[in-house]
Amino acid sequence: MHKVKIKIKNSEMLPKYETSGSAGMDLRAAIKEAIELKPGKRVLVPTGISIALPEGLEAQVRARSGLAVKFGIGLVNGVGTIDSDYRGEIKVPLINWGEEPFMISPKDRIAQLVICKYEKITWEKVNGLDKTNRGVGGFGHTGI
Repeated sequence: MHKVKIKIKNSEMLPKYETSGSAGMDLRAAIKEAIELKPGKRVLVPTGISIALPEGLEAQVRARSGLAVKFGIGLVNGVGTIDSDYRGEIKVPLINWGEEPFMISPKDRIAQLVICKYEKITWEKVNGLDKTNRGVGGFGHTGI
């Protein structure tokens, strides 16, 4: 298990795993007053934390499934990536896909943070690729 340095404005905002089987830690809204997020609108919500990830790790910001299903709240960019060399405050770009305004209150759990390993690659330019059963089929070619 890696230890990751975190700079935090308020210890109540420390991301944590809610259950022993959780892959993601909840991120909270570090705001002083509630924000109304109207349908179709976007807002960048601060979390009050900055982190220093070791090289070879990334932090992925993901939507919370309960907010998505119940209220239509998601992330503008689907999944956000925090690189190991980023030291700024983590902010969450929320969007309201729902039909009703949604209130974000101080300390609300607004997203999840998942830490993942990654590998860097180098490209090898070739004239062709190996054949597979799937080949170039994509975008629903196997049916529904």
